[in-house]
Amino acid sequence: MVSGPGGIATIIAACSLLVIAIAVSYAVIRIGRLIDEARNSLKSLTDEAAPLIHESTRTVELVNSPLESFARITKNVEDVTTKVADATTGFMDRSGPAVKVAGALISAAGMSKSRSKKKKKKAE
Repeated sequence: MVSGPGGIATIIAACSLLVIAIAVSYAVIRIGRLIDEARNSLKSLTDEAAPLIHESTRTVELVNSPLESFARITKNVEDVTTKVADATTGFMDRSGPAVKVAGALISAAGMSKSRSKKKKKKAE
């Protein structure tokens, strides 16, 4: 039995608290379901991504193997080029007469080409 206005206020407050408790429990249940769905989605994404990452890693390894061979070949070509350049520089520095002979041979070759061109022009 409700006695007076204080009793009615108590009943209204109790009903209000009951409604609030129901709303909070509903929200907690919905958030729990949302968290479960997020966990399941993350697990499936992780399960699908792991093989993809493994395959990508394998592909990169397969690509790196020929690149390493190419790097070794390039290094060897660089070494040979350096040695040839050093040998040529050393030869030119130490052999002044050799440079003069090479120049004379180049001049002679140029002169013989010009003579053969003149002879062809005369023959026409």
